[in-house]
Amino acid sequence: MSNFNQQLEKIKNEAGFIAALDQSGGSTPKALANYGVDASAYSNDDEMFDVIHAMRTRIVTSPVFNGDRIMGAILFENTMDREVEGQGTADYLWNEKRVVPFLKVDKGLADESDGAQVMKPMPGLDELLQRAREKNVFGTKMRSVIKTANAAGVRAVVAQQFEIGRQIVAAGLVPIIEPEVDINSPQKEETEELLKGELLAHLDRLDEGQLVMLKLTLPEVDNFYRECIEHSSILKVVALSGGYSRDEANQRLARQNGMVASFSRALTEGLSAQQSDEEFNQMLDVSIESIFQASTT
Repeated sequence: MSNFNQQLEKIKNEAGFIAALDQSGGSTPKALANYGVDASAYSNDDEMFDVIHAMRTRIVTSPVFNGDRIMGAILFENTMDREVEGQGTADYLWNEKRVVPFLKVDKGLADESDGAQVMKPMPGLDELLQRAREKNVFGTKMRSVIKTANAAGVRAVVAQQFEIGRQIVAAGLVPIIEPEVDINSPQKEETEELLKGELLAHLDRLDEGQLVMLKLTLPEVDNFYRECIEHSSILKVVALSGGYSRDEANQRLARQNGMVASFSRALTEGLSAQQSDEEFNQMLDVSIESIFQASTT
C-alpha cells in the first residue's frame, strides 16, 4: 500500500487528532511570545522563522508526540521546506512518528465584506501543490473567517473554499476546508445554520470519490455538524479551538460525536522555551492526552 493510501486509512479509521503547527508570518510573533520568546530574540523574518522552527522541532521530536494519539500535523510552507533530524519535515513526521503531514496553502485573509473574509488570491498554488506532493505531503489547509449571519458572505466563503478545494483534489491532495466562524460573533448560532446549509449543498455537488475534510469552529448546538460528518464525500471533520482556552475547547469538543481536534494555540498552551526537556515533555503530554480524550467521543 502506498504512503498516501496508508495515510488515508489512518485519517479515516484511527483515533487521534491533528496538531496545527502552521503559524505563518503574521501569527508567528504571538505564538513565540506565548512560548516565552520575545521579539528581541530575532531581528528579521529569517531569524524569526529559525526560532519558530526550533520550537516546532522541539514539539515533533518529543517522545510524547507520535501517531498513537496524533493522526496528523499541519505545516507552514517554510516548515515544509526545512528539515527535522536530517529529513524533510513531512518525511520525518510520517517515517519516524506515523503522523500524516498537511500543508497550509492560503496567503491570508482579504478585507471584510458582507460580514466575512474570503482568502486572498493564491498565485502559484499549482506549483506549491506540486512541491507538496514531491515532499510527500498528504493534504492541505486553507482558512476563511465568517463574522456575521450574512448569507452573501457565507456563500462567498464556502464557494471559494470548494472551488480551490477541487483544484487541490485534482492535484492529488486532500483539502481541509476551513470556514471559521468567529467565536465572538453576536450571531454565532445563526451563522452556523447558514454555514451548514452551504457546506451540505457543496458537498452534494462533489463527484463520487472526491474527498475533502472540514475544519469548523466548535458549534453552539452539540452534534450540529452530524450530517457533514456522515457525508460520503467527507474524510474527517475536525474542530478549531478558535480562541477558546484548552479546557473550554476540550469540553465543547467532547460533546461533538465523531469530531476530532485540530488545535493550534490550545495545543501549545503552557509550553515554554525556558522549560527543561523533562518539564516541556510532561506539559506537552498532558496537553496531548487531554485533547486526545476529547477527540475520542
